[in-house]
Amino acid sequence: MKFCIVSDSSCDLGREEVERLGVSMVSFYGAIGDEVYYREERDIPTREFYQRMADAPGVFPKTSMPTMDDYLEVFRPLAGSGLPILCICLNARFSGSYQSALNAAAELREEFPETRVEVVDSALATVLQGLFVQEAAALRDTGCTLEEAVAALKPLPATGRIFFTTNDLEYLRHGGRIGGAAATAGSLLKVKPLIGYKDAGLISDGIAQGRKKSLVKVRELFFRYLQREEIDLDQFRVVTGVGLDLEEHRAFAEEVYQGLLALGWDRPEVKRPYQIGMTIGVHTGPSPIGVGLLRRAEYKI
Repeated sequence: MKFCIVSDSSCDLGREEVERLGVSMVSFYGAIGDEVYYREERDIPTREFYQRMADAPGVFPKTSMPTMDDYLEVFRPLAGSGLPILCICLNARFSGSYQSALNAAAELREEFPETRVEVVDSALATVLQGLFVQEAAALRDTGCTLEEAVAALKPLPATGRIFFTTNDLEYLRHGGRIGGAAATAGSLLKVKPLIGYKDAGLISDGIAQGRKKSLVKVRELFFRYLQREEIDLDQFRVVTGVGLDLEEHRAFAEEVYQGLLALGWDRPEVKRPYQIGMTIGVHTGPSPIGVGLLRRAEYKI
């Protein structure tokens, strides 16, 4: 291993997976209804946070970014190993986590002048950031140097795409993603938003009448994208993500899997529920569900 990897918890890989990958995690903070902030995946499991949201409708949760000291707490032991550090952060347009990591890296260089820290704005979020971290770990395990890995990762953010929906427009309204009038009209008409992630930002992919139709539409948008862009999925990682309802995800993911089979790709990993974290969950409520993909890195040994 020629370098270490750190990511903030918005990568949504969960504590168990980052430990399996050998990645160090810096937690975001979340609170529901009071001023007690919990460290994501350290003080509170993500599913418990979602359940608390579901049990307290009308109470809107809050998140807070990691501080410079939070990053230093993780950086210092890694610096002691003598290996360089690659730190991967949530899209800087969404959070100050990236700036906290930069500040921590500058402080670390004062304490450990020989340590190199490369802080990367992933320009991604949630499952896409997680796939980006997985690619970084794969490059590390292949034997890449830090410089080689950073170069191989650089083109990937532009290839990321998410298609998802959520059930409760009030969370989007409260987070400033849609206006109050739109939220009220949407609730009365029982329409659900179709939301995408593309080019480092959220986009509207339209609306659908009711939850079941919105899930069908998300899959349609995904498969239409694969065919329109002539995507070769052998070159991509693909995942499905979920908030709280695992049974709903099971049915959704099975349909995605069967659609991929029909196109010639046997990708059973899409049936594994990828837990969408609380950093995005505070804006979507407990019911986000969708599918995302990111190109694999190219590296020649």
